Amino acid sequence: MTSTGVTSKPPCSSLDRFSQLDQHGKVQVMYVWIDGSGEHCRCKTKTIDFEPTEASQLSIWNFDGSSTGQAEGRNSDVFIKPVALFRDPMRGGKNKLVLCEAYDYEMKPVATNKRASCAEAMDKCKNQKPWFGIEQEYTLLDMDGYPLGWPKSGFPQSQGPYYCSVGSGRVVGREVVEAHYRACLYAGIKIAGTNAEVMPAQWEFQIGPCEGIEEGDHLWMARFLLARICEEAGILASLDPKPIPGDWNGAGAHCNFSTEAMRQENGLPIIESAVEKLSKRHEYHIQMYDPHQGKDNARRLTGAHETSDIHTFSAGVANRGCSIRIPRQCSAEKKGYLEDRRPSSNCDPYSVTEAMVTTCCL
Repeated sequence: MTSTGVTSKPPCSSLDRFSQLDQHGKVQVMYVWIDGSGEHCRCKTKTIDFEPTEASQLSIWNFDGSSTGQAEGRNSDVFIKPVALFRDPMRGGKNKLVLCEAYDYEMKPVATNKRASCAEAMDKCKNQKPWFGIEQEYTLLDMDGYPLGWPKSGFPQSQGPYYCSVGSGRVVGREVVEAHYRACLYAGIKIAGTNAEVMPAQWEFQIGPCEGIEEGDHLWMARFLLARICEEAGILASLDPKPIPGDWNGAGAHCNFSTEAMRQENGLPIIESAVEKLSKRHEYHIQMYDPHQGKDNARRLTGAHETSDIHTFSAGVANRGCSIRIPRQCSAEKKGYLEDRRPSSNCDPYSVTEAMVTTCCL
């Protein structure tokens, strides 16, 4: 998230006792949806009389779309349809989080509801069992919008000591990272791991492996929880793909992809065939890989700092300077997956995964 100029303070610990009060059989369900920016979440809570076990048990609700960039004031109601249910790590107990799709007054997907078309694409290729794992990079910022822990009058030591590092002076914000990790596990999100990244105050978490539409659902809810935890800590988590210009790494959302055939013995030729298909649709994928059709990614995909050039498609084994990387182990075992390193950190995972199966599977 970017700073709005509004000052947020960490919550007062004296208020914690209220979260322990008896709910007398009532359950709080927080509805979460993607707003008109295509990059941020909004949420609102309703009280229900039972503990839901699946999203379909929850009713369609609505919100004021004129306040989220998704409708005009004269026709402002936007519907939110529950699609993926999670446990609520902030409230605990029987309380839930539910990810929703947004629809306009004609029950058509709003512009930033990329899930609807993604679900259609996933349904068409479900027999191929597409798996995804997205590596979400992000940068922790203070409320001034400057990287957490960086000196205000200059810059930290240049990149080198920070990747997967440990120790004061090398790592910033681990307590937030650990809180987010545990919150995701509690919620039921398929978080696979986390690590400190190349630029100080930059981190990564991985979501997957997930099959089909589940990848987007779990990554969006993980992003929501990251924003909530940073809200509690009084800091920001930025998904900007190049938060600091100059000789500093940007932030991406590398997408690892495979089909069942790729994962089986002698699946390497199928992986190589997918790479060939991707090479012929480079411009399409660049447009799908950030919310501004490649404009955000242009600041990151320069051919430096472990990226490929945005205008040129490339592929290689174990090469982090390529558009597509085939891991060394997959090349040796002649099966596995490919990694698309082009998606930006602020991408919509529904758009990324839809583009992947559209090109490689359909």
